[in-house]
Amino acid sequence: MQKKIPFSTYAIIGTMLFGMFFGAGNLIFPIQLGQMAGTNFWPALTGFLVTAIGLPFLGILAIGLSGSNGLRDLAGRVHPLFGLTFSMALYLTIGPFFAIPRTATVPFVVGFEPLINPEHVSLWLGLFSFLFFVIVYYFSLNPAKIMDYIGKYLTPSFLVFLFILIIVAIVKPMGNFGEPADDYINLAFMTGFKEGYNTMDALASLAFGIVVINTIKRQGITDTKTIATATWKSGVFAMGLMMLIYGLITYMGASSVSAVGTFANGGLTFAAVAQHYFESFGVILLAIIIVLACLKTSIGLITSCSEFFHNTFPKVSYKMFVLVLCLVSFSIANFGLNNIIQFALPVLMFLYPLAIVLILLGLCSPLFANKQSVYKVSMFLTFLVSIIDGYNTLSSSLPGVTLSLIESIKEFYLHYLPLYSIGLGWILPALVGAIIGYFWPTRHRPIEVT
Repeated sequence: MQKKIPFSTYAIIGTMLFGMFFGAGNLIFPIQLGQMAGTNFWPALTGFLVTAIGLPFLGILAIGLSGSNGLRDLAGRVHPLFGLTFSMALYLTIGPFFAIPRTATVPFVVGFEPLINPEHVSLWLGLFSFLFFVIVYYFSLNPAKIMDYIGKYLTPSFLVFLFILIIVAIVKPMGNFGEPADDYINLAFMTGFKEGYNTMDALASLAFGIVVINTIKRQGITDTKTIATATWKSGVFAMGLMMLIYGLITYMGASSVSAVGTFANGGLTFAAVAQHYFESFGVILLAIIIVLACLKTSIGLITSCSEFFHNTFPKVSYKMFVLVLCLVSFSIANFGLNNIIQFALPVLMFLYPLAIVLILLGLCSPLFANKQSVYKVSMFLTFLVSIIDGYNTLSSSLPGVTLSLIESIKEFYLHYLPLYSIGLGWILPALVGAIIGYFWPTRHRPIEVT
């Protein structure tokens, strides 16, 4: 009989999970959303929470409850080749190509760049990111201790410093909410919904799910049902904590406009708010918050990516992948934050619909007995829309990148595909694909879930 799991175990695993998710991007995006949404605070925040909280929680559940042994196993229900390619694309996106380099550039830009001579920024970014990834490398070498590093030490330290700033902002509010701006005027919910993509947390949840399961197993828990229960309970703890902090940070942004003005990004807004309350000490406080946030997230990402690539290519050791991923992330970090964000957005717009549909199919798999054709057709039709979404974002940021054929397809979608104009054109194709796949005649047996 499996022993009863104490609440402290759920709390520690949940705190670890929160720490892996909650990086610098989770700080800078909601405060910027608050500034832009203003009096449309609630619909914008609700939309943001759907993608920044709801989808990551479903992603954790999809891994923990679907019986899959990780992302590749879940994506492999479409086809083994798709399982490999999609998993690699996702891990590279939340890993060394975008998310991990961002964990080094954001704290530098927000906490240190304002204090540096502009002529020396590149040199200091190189030195800062080198030291940052040396620390990440050291703590990532032993994945068995990740719960101690992140759950017991880094995350509590981060929360202490963050709540100092948040509590002061609540006790001494900066002002009333301002007027909404841009798309937040008429499309506050959907704009917040798409803003949640920037956190990359729904993608990360598919990678972190197996880390959570392995952590639970290391506590001596081996029963499948007990692991599933521990997974969702730890997920509820982590997501509840994230929801609370998102709401408070968004409030802080919405009430800050009259006191500090508006800024080009959430990092600068956070810096201005910290300086507003603590003057010169605010820069130091913010630097501590951002560095702790990014360190714990980077360690979680390096660990998850290294375990995945080691399992995929077992001839290369886990420690070698840790080293390689740190080196690649260090190199890309030195291209600068603006370039990282510019090239990440098209990839996110392409991957997110596929990830969302895969998560929902994994959770609903008992309804269609894991029939492979449901996965295949639904994901294929989703791909036909998401590839155009990615192209649109790329062509918007790089106007010279246009293809007449894809432009024609985009116009067709705009005129005939429901919800496409608000970024949700993939919903109907995914649903129709699942229905077609369900009734698709096949002689193959349903996928066996181990």
